[in-house]
Amino acid sequence: FKGILYSNISTPPLKMIPDFKQQISELEKQKQDLEIRLNEQTENMKGKLEELSNQLNRNREEEGTQRKTIEAQNEIHTKEREKLMDKIQEMQEASEHLKKQFETESEVKSSFRQEASRLTMENRDLEEELDMKDRVIKKLQDQVKTLTKTIEKTNDVRLSSGPKEYLGMLEYKREDEAKLIQNLILDLKPRGVVVNMIPGLPAHILFMCVRYADSLNDANMLKSLMNSAINGIKQVVKEHLEDFELLSFWLSNTCHFLNCLKQYSGEEEFMKHNSPHQNKNCLNNFDLSEYRQILSDVAIRIYHQFIIVMENNIQPIIVPGMLEYESLQGISGLKPTGFRKRSSSIDDTDAYTMTSILQQLSYFYSTMCQNGLDPEIVRQAVKQLFFLIGAVTLNSLFLRKDMCSCRKGMQIRCNISYLEEWLKDKNLQNSLAKETLEPLSQAAWLLQVKKTTDSDAKEIYERCTSLSAVQIIKILNSYTPIDDFEKRVTPSFVRKVQALLNSREDSSHLMLDTKYLFQVTFPFTPSPHALEMIQIPSSFKLGFLNRL
Repeated sequence: FKGILYSNISTPPLKMIPDFKQQISELEKQKQDLEIRLNEQTENMKGKLEELSNQLNRNREEEGTQRKTIEAQNEIHTKEREKLMDKIQEMQEASEHLKKQFETESEVKSSFRQEASRLTMENRDLEEELDMKDRVIKKLQDQVKTLTKTIEKTNDVRLSSGPKEYLGMLEYKREDEAKLIQNLILDLKPRGVVVNMIPGLPAHILFMCVRYADSLNDANMLKSLMNSAINGIKQVVKEHLEDFELLSFWLSNTCHFLNCLKQYSGEEEFMKHNSPHQNKNCLNNFDLSEYRQILSDVAIRIYHQFIIVMENNIQPIIVPGMLEYESLQGISGLKPTGFRKRSSSIDDTDAYTMTSILQQLSYFYSTMCQNGLDPEIVRQAVKQLFFLIGAVTLNSLFLRKDMCSCRKGMQIRCNISYLEEWLKDKNLQNSLAKETLEPLSQAAWLLQVKKTTDSDAKEIYERCTSLSAVQIIKILNSYTPIDDFEKRVTPSFVRKVQALLNSREDSSHLMLDTKYLFQVTFPFTPSPHALEMIQIPSSFKLGFLNRL
């Protein structure tokens, strides 16, 4: 600056002083502005520092509080963990004690089971005696009732407190359910039940237990009983697949149980068959329609196995009795009289005859009736058996030329008449069993009829409607004369019949399906027996049930 002054010494300095002053004044203003801003920022910083300080203090206080809370919780958790460890120790000790106790109880139970087995063996010898006593007691009770009524009429006096009125229920404890199923289903012997008992007695007892569970409105108890009963029936059938009497017995009881569930369901279509008193016994709390469907399926499976067992028993004697056995020499002596023999088998030492078939049919029929099987189911079973007899006989006829003769046709017709007479004797004419023999009957007629002229061919065409064209031609071609008065069927006659049959649209199969099963239907048949009057025989071993 001095250099400038010196270098321009010739220039007057007064001109530059106002400029410097102005610059200095501006700088001072800027300085003041900066100081003001600095003061404001300083004040702001102080305020923020105070806020941060306060926030820091608050955070410290909160951390202290949380730390104390966590320490308190940790202390509580520590105490609880110690308590749990003590409890675990106690439970382990108790478990060891129970384990030792269970081992002791197992030994005791084992000895109990051995003793129970011994007692069971002893009790079996007493069952027949108990049955006899039941019958005597029942007779005595009937006599007492008769005498009581006589006394009441004589004295014309009514007792103030009459006999106890029952509700038609059987009370049982849930823990006795397994015993109920074991004694009533799994261990029950049909032969000890059917004598002097109402049809379907086990089914009625089961339903009376169902009514008790329903009256308690206990869904779990009722569901458990139904499932156990159904599984019990399945098990006993599975264990006796070849026992015709047992299959017949449980087919009958399954259908009776199904009918009870319908009869007392409260549904109008089933109630209309009941008396007013029976309608009071309807289920009040639960709909068992799903179980009815399950029972129906079980009954169908039992029925199919029941049919298989009958077919297996009768099939070996069909061809010997219907075709092979010759009885025409003494035709009047063939008809058996009084089929009263109750036997499940035929004497193998004798040749099978028509009598053998009729005896087997009578055994089946009497067993079904004794077990209380519904008459409609009996009719369906007989129809199935007659279909088998006709189909097996006809198939054998197709395969054996030695059986295709006029004489054999007479024998078959004679045997069919005995089957028809058997149906009439058992009052089974409306079972449609006779109709299943129609193909065999027409085959027997075809063997006997004249087979020479055009009119003969036309008659064969018109009469043999239950035989297919293939079957008719097979019989004609197989026809074998065995006597001098018989003539062989000429090929030209066979062609005449074939020409007439060409217009038919029937099966091309020669053999009949012997395994064919007609569809079974289970009719609803309401029980006439009052639940209040049903009593349980002591031989059933159901003393733990209580009549209500």
